[in-house]
Amino acid sequence: MSDQPKNPLHGVTLEAILNRLVAEYGWDGLAKRIDIRCFKSDPSIKSSLTFLRKTPWAREKVEGLYVKLMRSKP
Repeated sequence: MSDQPKNPLHGVTLEAILNRLVAEYGWDGLAKRIDIRCFKSDPSIKSSLTFLRKTPWAREKVEGLYVKLMRSKP
């Protein structure tokens, strides 16, 4: 296995990513940044994780927003 010191997603679970984004932006703010119905209509961590695990394009958007957030924070 190779070491990934430059990969900001290495060792971070999808659930941790989602929890961090919800804590930072809230569900409404997250829905404005990423137009996904599971963030708009009765959102929950569990339902969002189910959707994101099945939908690669949506997961990429969520991971991209997380990376952008982590780079902007000291």
